[in-house]
Amino acid sequence: MIIDIHGHYTTAPAQVGAWRDQQIAFTKGEGDAPDPAALTVSDDDIRESIEKNQLRLMNERGSDLTVFSPRASFMAHHIGDLEVSETWARMCNDLVARVSSLFPDRFMMGAMLPQSPGEDPKTTVAEITRAVEELGAVTVNINPDPSAGRWTSPAITDRSWYPIYEKLVEYELPAMIHVSSTCMPQVMHTTGDHYLGADTTAFMQLIRGGDTLFKDFPDLKLIIPHGGGAIPYHWGRFRGLAMALGKPELEEYLLDNVYVDTCVYHQPGIDLLTDVIPTKNILFASEMIGAVRDIDPRTGHYFDDTKKYVDATTNLSDSQRQAVFEGNARDVYPRLDRALKARGL
Repeated sequence: MIIDIHGHYTTAPAQVGAWRDQQIAFTKGEGDAPDPAALTVSDDDIRESIEKNQLRLMNERGSDLTVFSPRASFMAHHIGDLEVSETWARMCNDLVARVSSLFPDRFMMGAMLPQSPGEDPKTTVAEITRAVEELGAVTVNINPDPSAGRWTSPAITDRSWYPIYEKLVEYELPAMIHVSSTCMPQVMHTTGDHYLGADTTAFMQLIRGGDTLFKDFPDLKLIIPHGGGAIPYHWGRFRGLAMALGKPELEEYLLDNVYVDTCVYHQPGIDLLTDVIPTKNILFASEMIGAVRDIDPRTGHYFDDTKKYVDATTNLSDSQRQAVFEGNARDVYPRLDRALKARGL
């Protein structure tokens, strides 16, 4: 089985974006807050948006199941206040839950959190509970920078985040550390400089405080997406910085809890990732119909067809490749594994 742990609903029906535009206008004092009940998305709308897009590519590329969450760049936690974020998160989570319900053998939902700059992270706990108990979430996305590039929140190792981690451990949920859009003019490309820079920043926060965090939460599982940002390329620098900070070797205090995915869009990148990072810490992912949607003229294949790179690398044995494609995801996502076993998979 090929399990893609990183998919977003980037192809949601147009009326979803139109509703969000009204909500954003409201936050600027332009009109009333739109009623969530005013957004009408039929099952046929959802089927069309998925069958022509993600599902078609999954079938063409040979992946079986996608962990599917709301569009990351649309989380935009910096827009409006906590009430705005709570409303938007509920609506987005309900939509991806409907995708999972309509295509139960192909998608399992991940939830976004109703984060808001300056608000206590514990305000998100109620939505985690709802997403798991009512919607069937198998993971959540945590934005380490809800201020959208200003980085005003404490590091993700700070104790203020602990109410979230307590709930994640209780529910056996891994979390993907995934930023959203940016409002900073110096870092304006959301999926380029902001995403990849944030991945690296989050990992550096874990280097500085992960020894305490994972001592307090030994069962917490965190995924750094997009190949971990600079992690594989600068592993030596990170090891050296950890030593300078008086930390243990990274393998001793991070690699039982921190994972990276394969959203790396060329063969040399996957080769480096699989050479530097232990196989047990690599999860297959593509984030297809995401940041990079074109065909690479040098290969004739889509940049985000990451299965081809994992298949082609000589750094993995057959058993290691299967771990990347399936086994590691089952280990890191216990709820996903139990759901698959309940279906005889």
